[in-house]
Amino acid sequence: MPTTPATESQVITMKLGDVEITRVIEFSDISPMTTDVFFPGSKPEEWQRHAALLDPDHWDARTDLTRVATQSWALRSEGRVILVDTGAGNGKYRPLQPIWSYLNTGYLDNLAAAGIMPEDVDLVVNTHLHDDHVGWNTRLEGRDWVPTFPNATYLMPRPDVEYWRPENLPHTRFGRGNQNVYEDSVEPVLDAGLVRTWDDSYVIDAGLRLEAAPGHTPGSSIIHLESGGDRAVFAGDLMHGAIQVHEPHLNSCFEEDEDTARASRARMYAYAADHNALVLPAHLPGHGAFEIRRAGSGFEIAAWAPFSRT
Repeated sequence: MPTTPATESQVITMKLGDVEITRVIEFSDISPMTTDVFFPGSKPEEWQRHAALLDPDHWDARTDLTRVATQSWALRSEGRVILVDTGAGNGKYRPLQPIWSYLNTGYLDNLAAAGIMPEDVDLVVNTHLHDDHVGWNTRLEGRDWVPTFPNATYLMPRPDVEYWRPENLPHTRFGRGNQNVYEDSVEPVLDAGLVRTWDDSYVIDAGLRLEAAPGHTPGSSIIHLESGGDRAVFAGDLMHGAIQVHEPHLNSCFEEDEDTARASRARMYAYAADHNALVLPAHLPGHGAFEIRRAGSGFEIAAWAPFSRT
């Protein structure tokens, strides 16, 4: 996949209250999945109904292929640099996930363009432990996978640390889709003593709080930002596409527990709509984030974030 490098003309940073938010792209491109594969059970008329919203940033109507971004949210809060999710990583073998396999992207260059070197990162938050959220936890040094962010504490949800152990893969829905991930992107930072696990909720600082939001994985989580009257939700993989705002019954093909995923997503939408909170998912291309409002018994996108389109 091609890299989307940061340039001076791109708007990649905004501020909410006292927290600075920078969008760090790993890549953004057409995915290899058509709508019926990425969102099983979705109907062509649902995509056509929202074509003006979705095409071209989120869906290519001519080919029916979806679009996806892989990105981190870098936060500067209370004097610390916090990295939310670390993408797919370079040089990693993903036998059942060729989209993430043996990548060679300029992610660290894009991080540097945002003024962040690996040693500057104080905290890494993995919202869950799928391959495309932990990849840059480590990098290859010789023959060994070593922590990319040597001075950071890595926050990982304890349920996922247990669930994704290699011996458990046959009992998961994603299964071999997460093959090698624990060994090359989780275990090395555990062995380095850099991981702190948590359950239910975790206070990062006065303006940032982690909250469990299971379904996509048992340990899936979101981050609430509340600072200076502003609010935001870093949604991780509670949603994978903009269509899920207007058609919230749709799940991606990657959910471990579909009903629980829908319930967690509904709670997040309700909170964001009722508190005017910006929603920042992990995989949304285009402007990458949005404001949401209630529309009848459902929800709709009210406005896009000011980030430049990918």
